[in-house]
Amino acid sequence: MNHTNPPDPSNPLTATDWSQIAASPEFQALVAAKRRFIIPATIFFVLYYFALPIMVGYFPRLMEMTVIGHVNLAYLFALSQFFMAWILAYLYVRKSARFDAMAAEIVASQNVTVSPR
Repeated sequence: MNHTNPPDPSNPLTATDWSQIAASPEFQALVAAKRRFIIPATIFFVLYYFALPIMVGYFPRLMEMTVIGHVNLAYLFALSQFFMAWILAYLYVRKSARFDAMAAEIVASQNVTVSPR
């Protein structure tokens, strides 16, 4: 079953045009910039996320250490994961403004008209 849409006469770009855009140095720079942020952020997130069960499994005495009242280090670490996710999301939103600007430059330099869907 083919799910491709028929060519849109209001959008003059062809598959060849898109492949030329994808091959352009500007587009390659955009992809590289996104990878430089997304890959390290994802690795950091996964390592931080799995650090809690690993620490609880291998260092239970350390994670049972009381910090404030009945709150131990494991609870504090679990709570910090929410803040870590929010901070990563905030950093991505800030970076994505640069990515959007780079994409807008590519669109403008290629004389591309992008119609809203």
